[in-house]
Amino acid sequence: MKTIKDFDLNNKKVIIRVDFNVPMKDGKIVDDTRIRESLETINYAINHNAKVILLSHLGRVKEEKDVLDKTLLPVSKRLEELLNKKVIFINKTRGSEIEDTINNMNNGDVLLLENTRIEDYPNKLESNNDHELSKYWASLGDIFINDAFAVSHRSCASIVGIASILPSGIGFLIQKELLNMLPVINNPKHPFVVIMGGSKVSDKIGVIDNLIDKCDYILIGGGMSYTFLKAKGMEIGKSLLEEDYLDYCKNLLHNTKKIILPVDHVVSKNMEDDKPVIKENIDTDDIALDIGPETIKLFREYLDKAETIIWNGPVGMYENKLYQNGTKSLCESFNKDKTIIIGGGDTAACINTLGYSNRVTHISTGGGASLELLEGKDLPGIKVIGE
Repeated sequence: MKTIKDFDLNNKKVIIRVDFNVPMKDGKIVDDTRIRESLETINYAINHNAKVILLSHLGRVKEEKDVLDKTLLPVSKRLEELLNKKVIFINKTRGSEIEDTINNMNNGDVLLLENTRIEDYPNKLESNNDHELSKYWASLGDIFINDAFAVSHRSCASIVGIASILPSGIGFLIQKELLNMLPVINNPKHPFVVIMGGSKVSDKIGVIDNLIDKCDYILIGGGMSYTFLKAKGMEIGKSLLEEDYLDYCKNLLHNTKKIILPVDHVVSKNMEDDKPVIKENIDTDDIALDIGPETIKLFREYLDKAETIIWNGPVGMYENKLYQNGTKSLCESFNKDKTIIIGGGDTAACINTLGYSNRVTHISTGGGASLELLEGKDLPGIKVIGE
């Protein structure tokens, strides 16, 4: 698969699809990690005399109000600071202003267009990979580089559409994701242990089915564990339950001994309760919100022996300090002698928030994308470049 290094960028108009979908509050950036993750690829293009044209989405655009609110203007200002150079920003996604600006760009100049998803209102042209929109964006450049791993599982005009028209490659961020994740998924060093958490079994079925034969054990915590416990006939009180997936859990537990479930729990009577208790058995009016100390001990026995660990989904409601202990305690078992891959989304946010990012091998930048990679699926935005 071609990377940005395989192209002569000198005096070329290079469209780079980045992921600037940063969290915003009151028009200000809360976390600029995704902008920083794109800098290596952008700087490489600048340093090789390209005319750099950046495309990104920001949130979802469902109504007219979103067209004005979901602007990348604050991102352009932050990007200027990080690059230490002028970033041209145009609050449009097509038109003569863009075309004239590109025609007048010098080598090394950087242009950021407005949120690609304003093309989703009202007809979802971006998300549905509209061919005419793809052709228009492709007409703006000579080369296309996809460096937006987090949305490479989506068949959008700015991801798949442009890549199907222009000579294309991947940037350093996507390259790093693939180099770190694919060898672990396809040829892990054993013992290989998977930690599965989060709220829903339904979100993780594809990952479980793909990894169950490859791994030695799957440690299941978080909200999804209570559907498994219910499938075993245990009382789970008012804890999270997906009744439609009880049969799936029963069949899985019947067919494999690799699933390891919690043996005790941190429970409350309601979400606002500030005095949780530890119980082995959950009462009918309890809500279980974290794994207990015996489960931590049990899980760590497997993690201590593991050579490879993949983690997708927190094992407790880590956003509340009362229910962080399970997740924190598992992190404490990590060291650099192991290969430890953290799935994106909530898991990445959790590891970063709790301060354990320096203990792991790789933290993915993509929630849905990393999930689909773990499921063994091809990501459309990467597959189209490899074809």
